[in-house]
Amino acid sequence: ATKGNRDTHVILRGGSSGPNYSAADVKRVVASLEHCGLPGYAMIDCSHANSGKDHARQPEVLHDVCNQLEAGSHALMGVMVESFLVDGSQDHESGAPLVYGQSITDKCLGWEKTEPLFLRLAEAVRKRRG
Repeated sequence: ATKGNRDTHVILRGGSSGPNYSAADVKRVVASLEHCGLPGYAMIDCSHANSGKDHARQPEVLHDVCNQLEAGSHALMGVMVESFLVDGSQDHESGAPLVYGQSITDKCLGWEKTEPLFLRLAEAVRKRRG
């Protein structure tokens, strides 16, 4: 038995109807959660359908999230970014030697493209707090 998780949140990944990371999408989800008596928190998945399944578009999603934070949103409690050491992905079934630090599943942003996103996100949070 459980009394529930008071730290619950919804992860917005996008879907068959397209992306769902905009301020309007977040506002709608938070209103639904609060209507049900749940905390109004959302995490944005910068990958999957929110980026059109194109790992290179994840920064675009994250920048939108940062703009929402800078505008004062307290509903956003986290982001998910598909990242690895080396950009892209590789086929581990081909028998070719594997590239160390590169995904064998989904295409990911390499570290050189990921690090600036963390810096941008930290800047947005500082602005929201300020």
